Amino acid sequence: MTIATAPTASGATQPLLLDVSGTTLIVTPLQFDRLCVNNPDLRLELTPNRELIVMAPSGGESGKKNFRLSGQLFVWNERTELGEAFDSSTGYDFTAIGGGQPSPDVSWIEKSRLESIDITKFIPIVPDFVIELRSATDRLYAIKNKMVEYQRLGVRLGLLINPQDKKVEIYRPGQEIEVLESPMSIDCSEVMPGFVVSMNKIW
Repeated sequence: MTIATAPTASGATQPLLLDVSGTTLIVTPLQFDRLCVNNPDLRLELTPNRELIVMAPSGGESGKKNFRLSGQLFVWNERTELGEAFDSSTGYDFTAIGGGQPSPDVSWIEKSRLESIDITKFIPIVPDFVIELRSATDRLYAIKNKMVEYQRLGVRLGLLINPQDKKVEIYRPGQEIEVLESPMSIDCSEVMPGFVVSMNKIW
């Protein structure tokens, strides 16, 4: 974040902060890329409508749960070696197909789809699997819109985990959203053979 300074009556300078609360910031993909390079400590996303989203760091409870979810995927993927798993700091670039530049909390791509794909920057292909974990500060409608966009783009299996209501919404291309009430596990074998997400320590 760029902070300008302004002189005080004594001649000293103090931070001059730009309050953008309640303001929608529209940027181009090129501007977004520059913002990410110039602000590496910020977690930024770009919606399909080119709206800039600045996400606050998660609280300890959400961070703990997200780490457990990521850990389960990591263990399964290390054992099967069927693809590559990515954490919440990973950015995707869907602008070439009419999407935005999101960063799912957890994502996975099947191995063959990554051949000849440069992943040193934002990943330019749609993941096969994503998880979005609702934190205490997340607006439910916004995260649902994000899941619908994943579904539209062709993510084969998407999980919206909502600890506050103890619900999991499952998104698949061309299908109705499936809602599970307080599930203790979620079988993801339809996309990732043998992968079952344990919810025991999420609720």
